[in-house]
Amino acid sequence: MSTTPLAERAWTADRLRVRQYAGRDDMGKAAAAEAAEAIRQKLNTRGTVRIVFAAAPSQNEFLEALAAAEGIDWARVTAFHMDEYIGLSPDAPQRFSHFLTTRLFNRVCPGKVHLLDGTAEPARECARYAALLREAPLDIVCLGIGENGHIAFNDPPVADFNDPELVKPVKLDDLCKEQQVHDGCFAKFEDVPEYAMTLTVPALMSAGQLFCIVPGAAKRRAVQGTLKGPITTACPASILRTHADCRMYLDRDSTPDE
Repeated sequence: MSTTPLAERAWTADRLRVRQYAGRDDMGKAAAAEAAEAIRQKLNTRGTVRIVFAAAPSQNEFLEALAAAEGIDWARVTAFHMDEYIGLSPDAPQRFSHFLTTRLFNRVCPGKVHLLDGTAEPARECARYAALLREAPLDIVCLGIGENGHIAFNDPPVADFNDPELVKPVKLDDLCKEQQVHDGCFAKFEDVPEYAMTLTVPALMSAGQLFCIVPGAAKRRAVQGTLKGPITTACPASILRTHADCRMYLDRDSTPDE
């Protein structure tokens, strides 16, 4: 029987519950254990559960552990992802839909999987995806934080805490594009697409529960701004401190100094 790793530290930043673990593996397993329990509880009280997933190397340990979690009736889960590049070829391995399909969806087989199509006309595709989101409330969002403090592709220049849209096309910030190279998704800066589609901040914040997984030293500055800076679009993730039920999981490397 597996045991959920214990946090080395636990504290709150406004309403945001934060836990630090010894390393990425413990962090991912702990986040997955709590997310899996939340899914099971919701499935016990309703027909389906609607979940949004992030696609990034920072989520690897979490997704691996979640895929192995027992007792989840994935046939009653409707899955979304939160962003996608515009203009990549349908077979490009960098597509976020490809990342989640290979790492999670093909393994657990959710009852419904709604993928953003980065080859479609952006405005029309954003409207289509927004209509799917509006069909019922989101239950859970599993997300990370970018090196520039973004959540999904809501970079500081385009993030809007009161965005009237649920999904929109955006131009990627240079720091965001650099992160895609740091993460090994693209060989060089020039290869990263200029534009993407993203769920907006209000769309992400509308979910009943948020599980935010943020490992690695490259994220420490963004975590610092999220937890200790002003709540501002200069660090979009700072808005997480206002959510009624958001949990953040860190490792030692991503935890800012006290």
